[in-house]
Amino acid sequence: MSLIAPFRGLRYNPARIDRMEDVVTPPYDVIDDKAQAVLLAKNPYNMIQLDLSKNVKPEEANDERYLQSKRLLDQWQAEGVMLRDAAPAIYLYHIEYSHPSGRRLTRKGLVALVGLAEFAEGVVRPHEKTFGGVITDRVRLLDTCQTQFSQIFSLYSDPENEIMACLEAACPETPLCSALDGDGGRHVLWTVTDPGAIARVRELFRDKALYIADGHHRYTTALELRRLMRERTGGVADDSPYNHTMMYLCGMEDPGLSVLPTHRLALLPEEVGAEALVARLAPAFVVEEIRGGSREMLVAEVLARMDEQMGLGTRLGLYHPGEDRCFLLALRPDGLPRDFVASHPDVLRELDVVVLSDLLLERLLSLDHHRCEAEGLIDYFSDPDEGLDVAVKALSAGPGKTPALFLMNPTRVAQVRAVADRNLVMPHKSTFFYPKILTGLLMNKLVADERVGS
Repeated sequence: MSLIAPFRGLRYNPARIDRMEDVVTPPYDVIDDKAQAVLLAKNPYNMIQLDLSKNVKPEEANDERYLQSKRLLDQWQAEGVMLRDAAPAIYLYHIEYSHPSGRRLTRKGLVALVGLAEFAEGVVRPHEKTFGGVITDRVRLLDTCQTQFSQIFSLYSDPENEIMACLEAACPETPLCSALDGDGGRHVLWTVTDPGAIARVRELFRDKALYIADGHHRYTTALELRRLMRERTGGVADDSPYNHTMMYLCGMEDPGLSVLPTHRLALLPEEVGAEALVARLAPAFVVEEIRGGSREMLVAEVLARMDEQMGLGTRLGLYHPGEDRCFLLALRPDGLPRDFVASHPDVLRELDVVVLSDLLLERLLSLDHHRCEAEGLIDYFSDPDEGLDVAVKALSAGPGKTPALFLMNPTRVAQVRAVADRNLVMPHKSTFFYPKILTGLLMNKLVADERVGS
């Protein structure tokens, strides 16, 4: 049973910020050192100074790192650069964006507080694992600043679109603010404060499960802060802000919801030609070479073939930059070994990313997940052209190395739901819900003596 509630959002004051896109950022975990410098140069009040990037050396993860964020956060509120809304609200958050196919879409979501539930309760359902090192950094930042800087992106099922229709009917014409992201998508925020609409939406959510699309580490961080507060105070009330987290919620059936593929560039730790590589894969895959045209045309053609055959079984693309050859890989009907079938539930066997990671890489190429992580043998790209460019440049990695670009179809939303409903998890970077939510457009301040919903 999902419990959601309105809240008083903390946000940038439009009277003090001329261009909202100069202060908001992508999620912290996609910001590298170069992007961090670019963001900071835009505006001294940029969110990168608060929601610190993950690019930190162990010796730099000291108290001062987090206290500096808190000092700036307090200072910006005192200066009126940030303000907190006077009345609790549910916030509509729509994103108008261009899909890579060229279609212009609008993804419609809402932002509200959601009551925390342990994963074992089945109310909030994950589909990926989390990593302790990341959570430690995020807990220290959250505990020090007492502010949730970004939303967890979750999905819910609403085939009749009752929730969004209710909120849009009570939505004012004038938005609170809007901002463009780096891809030209427009993010627009409105407040809904109508008591009747809020009550109706809260009731509609009561029987729904929530599925984390993006933000597993942030959700686990919120659970860990609640645990810490229980230790410090002896308990956390149901209506305590520490018993809630801020979420962006989108309907699974929303026509603007997009999941993009994440392609894999493997740096094979040996020299292997295209023929020899294909021969290793042949026991499990029917291999068809794509011929004619430039490397860009070859990749575009294999992606088109994969899209046409989506739903007919696992389809992967393979580009060998050393020989400029491209292949379509179709999993054979009997391509999965018996012990693989026995160890992988059906909802996992149907995932292309599982077939790639657990069968193709681990079994056929002897590259298990731990080795790939430890030796940095896998890189990830949402843009196939970027992956292709890096694959070609990787030819200079030296003797004894062979770059191979594996092209993917996107994981479908229904597959995410099926895996989460079975309490299973997918491999790392199995989903890329596009576009990302902006950090800093709306925040949630944790005030210990306040009560959620009052």
